[in-house]
Parts: sequence; structure tokens; C-alpha cells
Amino acid sequence: MGQPQGPDERYWQERFERGEMGWDRGEASPQLLRWLSEGSLQPCRILVPGCGQGWEVVELAARGFDVLAVDLTVDACDRLRRRLAERGLRATVVQADVLAFMPDRPVDAVYEQTCLCALHPRHWRPYADRVRDWLRDGGTLHALFMQAARPETASRGEVLGPPYHCDMNAMLALFPPDRWTWPAPPYLAVPHPRGWHELAVSLRRRD
Repeated sequence: MGQPQGPDERYWQERFERGEMGWDRGEASPQLLRWLSEGSLQPCRILVPGCGQGWEVVELAARGFDVLAVDLTVDACDRLRRRLAERGLRATVVQADVLAFMPDRPVDAVYEQTCLCALHPRHWRPYADRVRDWLRDGGTLHALFMQAARPETASRGEVLGPPYHCDMNAMLALFPPDRWTWPAPPYLAVPHPRGWHELAVSLRRRD
């Protein structure tokens, strides 16, 4: 199957059914747990785009967050709703294209982990603009930027994925410092079971 030309429900549904979601840890990210334990992410209205099976959604809901979860595939949303029900937890789960979705009111925070790296880079700019639209003034973006460059092809400049490699220079262009407050580097590297790693960054939306 070729690469998707855009957010395509059938493409992602088929990948989901075949279990081709290599960036899915099967549990909440250790970095989310770290942000929660250190208090840099506290209960608020939070949006989780491209939530997939929703491990982080369940964790956030269990800790008292008002969670809005969005995914393109019906099965992902259904599985997440069942998981929440089994735990007696509540979250709003919406089946929608993240590039077109808008909540009824701004959110305080966005947790970005597996959405950007699943989108073809041609859709990164619209996605970054949408993330800014979702957030209230001064809201925060807690992001894990996937570092999935393949050494044998990176030197040739090929764009491979998903998951797509989220080069940090590209991330600075997508979320420029005149619109987002960036922490000083270096950024924490979070190992991934598949041999990749993610760079953890918390950005604040500038008014």
C-alpha cells in the first residue's frame, strides 16, 4: 500500500486493523507520567489529537483532567470508549479529521505525541496552525517530537514514514519562537521501544 496523500480514514483504519502502529507503546508514555508527577501538567481541559487507542487519554482522565480525544478512525474511538467505560472514566471522544476539527471552546493544553509524526510533512503547517487555534492564549503544547530518521536514507534526504522524522529545525519553523515560548535546549530524549526516541518539549502559546 502506498503512502497516504492526506488524512485518509480508510488508510488508517486498515493500518489499525493490521496492528501497523509501531509508535504505539501499549501503555502511557513515561514522559506523560513525568510531566504529571513533577506538576508541569496539572488537571485542566486538554486535547489529545490522533489519540489512537488512548493510553494517555485514560491516564489523564483517571487524574481528573477534562479530556477531549480526537482520532480519524472509528475503531480507535470505539476501543477507547470501551477502555474508558471499563475503568469507569469519562472523556469526550470524537471521530474526526484533526485538520478540520475545532472544539466548541479553546482548551488549556494540547498533548501531542503520535499525531504529527503520523501526518505527511505536507500537512504539518496546517496542523501546527490548527494546534494554535485549539489553544487559549497562554495555553501549553506538551509535545513529544519523534526522532525516527533512518541513517541509511537520511543522507539522501528521503522522507520516510509514518512515523515521520520530526527534525527539530523543522519543528522550530512550525512552532516559531515569535508565536511560541520555547524552553532552552537541550531537550530530554525519551527512548522508544522500537529503537527510536522522542524529544520532549513544552511550549507556551504567545498571545
